Amino acid sequence: HCHLTQRSGDIALGIPFNLACYAALTMAIAQETGLEPGTFAHTIVDAHIYVNHIDGLKEQLTRTPKPLPSLTIAQKPIDQLTFDDFTLDGYDPDPVIRFEVAV
Repeated sequence: HCHLTQRSGDIALGIPFNLACYAALTMAIAQETGLEPGTFAHTIVDAHIYVNHIDGLKEQLTRTPKPLPSLTIAQKPIDQLTFDDFTLDGYDPDPVIRFEVAV
């Protein structure tokens, strides 16, 4: 199991990447240790939505969820894994919703 506590997170842009990365890390660690991956839990202390993201997030909420893709990781030591060693199968994304980076 993996539990990530994140101090601060941008709901539209940052958190989706954090979820994907830590879920992949959980699977890679499980593979390295010969265990089945357990659950991934994510606690966000200060989750925030920027005003210029509201319309895009409302659009995202109207979409019907699709089946989750599966992730395959090459069988090699975790410290030798590269981006190309991760394969996402069955990923069927909706059209892109553009979010401006808040500065």
